Amino acid sequence: MSKGAACGRFRTAAKGADCAENRNFAPSFLQNKAKIKMKIEEKMAIDVVEALQALYGETIAPTSIQLQKTKREFEGHLTLVVFPFLRISRKKPEETAQEIGAYLKEHSSVVADLNVVKGFLNLCIDSAAWIDTLNDIHTAENYGLQPVTADAPLVMIEFSSPNTNKPLHLGHVRNNLLGWSLAKILEANGNRVVKTNIVNDRGIHICKSMLAWLKYGNGETPESSGKKGDHLIGDYYVAFDKHYREQVNELKARLEKEGLTADAAKEQAEREAPLMKEAREMLVKWEQGDAEVRALWEKMNSWVYAGFDETYKALGVGFDKIYYESNTYLVGKKKVEEGLAKGLFIRKEDNSVWADLTNEGLDQKLLLRKDGTSVYMTQDIGTAEMRFNDYPIDKMIYVVGNEQNYHFQVLSILLDRLGFKWGKDLVHFSYGMVELPNGKMKSREGTVVDADDLVASMIENAKSLSEDKVNKLEGITEEEKNEIARIVGMGALKYFILKVDARKNMLFNPEESIDFNGNTGPFIQYTYARIRSILRKAEAQNITLPASLNDDAPLNEKEIALIQKLNDFGAAVAQAGIDYSPSGIANYCYELTKEFNQFYHDYSILNADTEAEKITRLMIAKNVAKVIKNGMALLGIEVPERM
Repeated sequence: MSKGAACGRFRTAAKGADCAENRNFAPSFLQNKAKIKMKIEEKMAIDVVEALQALYGETIAPTSIQLQKTKREFEGHLTLVVFPFLRISRKKPEETAQEIGAYLKEHSSVVADLNVVKGFLNLCIDSAAWIDTLNDIHTAENYGLQPVTADAPLVMIEFSSPNTNKPLHLGHVRNNLLGWSLAKILEANGNRVVKTNIVNDRGIHICKSMLAWLKYGNGETPESSGKKGDHLIGDYYVAFDKHYREQVNELKARLEKEGLTADAAKEQAEREAPLMKEAREMLVKWEQGDAEVRALWEKMNSWVYAGFDETYKALGVGFDKIYYESNTYLVGKKKVEEGLAKGLFIRKEDNSVWADLTNEGLDQKLLLRKDGTSVYMTQDIGTAEMRFNDYPIDKMIYVVGNEQNYHFQVLSILLDRLGFKWGKDLVHFSYGMVELPNGKMKSREGTVVDADDLVASMIENAKSLSEDKVNKLEGITEEEKNEIARIVGMGALKYFILKVDARKNMLFNPEESIDFNGNTGPFIQYTYARIRSILRKAEAQNITLPASLNDDAPLNEKEIALIQKLNDFGAAVAQAGIDYSPSGIANYCYELTKEFNQFYHDYSILNADTEAEKITRLMIAKNVAKVIKNGMALLGIEVPERM
């Protein structure tokens, strides 16, 4: 077939063989290009470099070549923007594009045809090149993912950061899902990743739960109550607040009768309420290492940790290392005192220690209170010290809500001042709030959405909404039904949260998330299951896919579009790593799924007109499924074999 035939339908022989003499000028990367296995875009970039050298006598780096996917309204697969080359061509955009295009059509092994729209050169890629690309994708089990080597950069990601006085809530769900996905994405970009959690297990809020349990608990345990440990302790945190408010109201009323203003009475009542005084006394005892208080603290925290572990397991997340603020605050105090001795910080007349950040355009930041107790900043400095001693960290990423933007701005300056090599460049992965349309789903406190309730509700909704589909499956057991419901429910939850740009606040609508159409997790999961069903039918028909397709395998434009989309996966993963963007991966998975479903609507796979078409389509389908599975795994989402 001639090179001027319709886009994407070319079978060329030894194109470019006649231009060897024109390549004598070329740098070594041009001369050796045939020896190197490259993606189409990389081949094209080098061919363009060669064209510019041949036409205008100037060599530029292949990385400076701008190739884009051709817009749907134009014929072609890749578009070259020629405006940057006008300074060397000294010609009009259209003329420059025509000259470069003519050269590529004559000499490039992958360009079959072209068209020019002003300063844009639209290139039709030879179908043999697309087959070659499909073969590359097929042979690479982890296509698009970079291997992690022993000397790869080490990235530490901190996420979750719960308090041991209450269960995890909807905000924690977004945090955990973002942190886990970020870790998978950075790993897919060739980084060694350490996932860490810093548990806030000390302070007045912990003592409140402990004191309430002592006063009102009657020895209640998770076993005796039938409650998860974190829920049980959360109940006593609520109980403390209830009784404390009662005391405050009584005391406030008395103080107002004694002549204090309402505001002054309230302030004094909150400070002098017996429960709060007892909680503060308990905190002092804890800090002094009182054996009885410490034993109670360890017992109640162990209940909470067991509860957290259940929730983490349900969410599909975990950690390589857990740090506890009960250990880090002392290390932080020591580090601050070292900084004070070196003149990095200042001590004020009341004995408090501060960091003066006015030279950085900020204010002064408290590091140690006048009584010598630490603040959150001190604890973060201590945690950094412990982490730095444990791991050779190249980059540190904190997954924390956007209400802490200023805190991490300050922390970065302080860590750099204290000599942590990654301090200045630490990354605060700042994310927005997540809410439900009605404000809450089901909550023990009436103010937050409990993570366990949310997970259970999602799985239950998935079970009821997918029942008709699942019941059609042959020989399915109740256990398998429950597992599919879990996968679909959790997939719906994770995808709905992760598809949104993390920086934005979001509304999570449980009903909208479990939909088998549109931009949802179940839509993508269902497509994967559909492809797996097709492949099982092919296997039952004794159809075996070859290790690779021949160059002359048939391809239509929609099949080429699918291969091109598959080809984009590596770039999507790389970009998500640069942008720290799980939503970029979610969007890619959706676009690929949508592209496949459009193809599947128009063309039969198992009933294709010819055997060759059937094999090509099965090969494409198999690799679409593979990339969907690998892409969704970067979001922490499983895909079911049947659905």
